[in-house]
Amino acid sequence: MTTHEAPVLRVAGRPVGRYVTRPELPERLSPRPYLHPVTTLAGTAVTELGPADHPHHLGVGVAVPDVEGHNFWGGRTFVRDQGPTELDNHGAQRHAGFPLRDPDGFVEELRWMAAGTELLHERRTVAATELTGSAWALDFTFSLTNTTPATLTIGSPATNGRPGAAYGGFFWRARKEAAAPDVLTPDTEGEERAHGSWADWVALVGSSWTLVFAGATERTRQDPWFVRTAEYPGVGSSLAHRDRLPVAPGDTVVRRIVTVVADGRLDREAAAALVKKAVSP
Repeated sequence: MTTHEAPVLRVAGRPVGRYVTRPELPERLSPRPYLHPVTTLAGTAVTELGPADHPHHLGVGVAVPDVEGHNFWGGRTFVRDQGPTELDNHGAQRHAGFPLRDPDGFVEELRWMAAGTELLHERRTVAATELTGSAWALDFTFSLTNTTPATLTIGSPATNGRPGAAYGGFFWRARKEAAAPDVLTPDTEGEERAHGSWADWVALVGSSWTLVFAGATERTRQDPWFVRTAEYPGVGSSLAHRDRLPVAPGDTVVRRIVTVVADGRLDREAAAALVKKAVSP
């Protein structure tokens, strides 16, 4: 896999994330910029790129399976009354420039292209912040503006008839280990309870690492969590849970997710404390 232009995020001088802006990927994978590898401060990788179980899972980024029928997620498309189907409908997110680049973050402009047309223009802001000697936070904001003359709608397999599959939006494909990670929220535990919930935060607790995901704005917290651990480890924030999300011409959808990346296995109290520190103004 050949890549171009890969800024490195640093926390206290240590590299913690590599951002690939122009990956050379097959069209079927819906090419898009991504962060990989992302690591803890001790150097443990907590992302995967193109794993065998889902080759279109690309580290950390924004992926949407249905923008007015165009697939910006990769792989097959879920078609109502038909199931997952191979379609020639894949879009791509094209890097358009960095208005700002620093060692601890960047602002990026992207064009969401499908069938030769720009559907959405995105401004993505990513920042890495030290929290403690063993934890840092990835602050990830994306703003999607409809640049077409008509209303666009964002959907998911769930809105197209597959219950429980409301993925699409911010998505983090986590490290796969021999045992599935534990899942914690402020008041429950386990994949089944966390998936589809509106918890303030969701944590994946692996063998020697913890990821804690939190919606950092009131609007972002209105989107439920998409959580997988048994099949593969991954967490996302669902843009289209029960209904398609309409975006009028010129309108902008903004979401902000802050993820705590920590060494060690955090308990609920420690996870909550780090989220509070990471999300506080």
